[in-house]
Amino acid sequence: MKAEPETAANNSINVTTRTGFTFQVRPSRPSDEAALATFFGKITPADMRFRFLTAIKEVGHEQLVSMTTPDHHRTENLLAFVDNEAELIATAMLACDEKLEVGEIATAILPDYKHKGVSWEMLAQIVHHAEAIGVKSVISIESRDHHEAIDMEHEMGFTSESYPGDATLVLLKRVLKAK
Repeated sequence: MKAEPETAANNSINVTTRTGFTFQVRPSRPSDEAALATFFGKITPADMRFRFLTAIKEVGHEQLVSMTTPDHHRTENLLAFVDNEAELIATAMLACDEKLEVGEIATAILPDYKHKGVSWEMLAQIVHHAEAIGVKSVISIESRDHHEAIDMEHEMGFTSESYPGDATLVLLKRVLKAK
């Protein structure tokens, strides 16, 4: 991954994937609510189920508000854009416990941008943020059917175990480097 320095104006960085695809990443802000609503309207029903672990058809206002007003410390939501923010293509969320012992991550990507390295880079960006704020480990709860995500997380050093009380889920965990 090649990242350019952050710009003071919008806290955005350019990221180039192993495939050569370039996009911009920045933290979400309240003005992103409409873009996030449009984004979630474009992802597949299966990807909605994988992201939220339920069969929701639409992301509600309250959920969108929580994604666009993170505290940028214990919670963060990174957004990926193309064409100078003309289109939101991916999101990566982090939600940590109060002591920053564990942070849960969740990602989603538009279908047209899969297999270009965007998911890998978004996961790397949110893990990097977690490390930077001192989180000890990150977890991801995945549907056992979400093989691409599970395989990617294994490649990135996550280990997996059964999710307590639900055989349809798997818990993936990565211990982070102490800062």
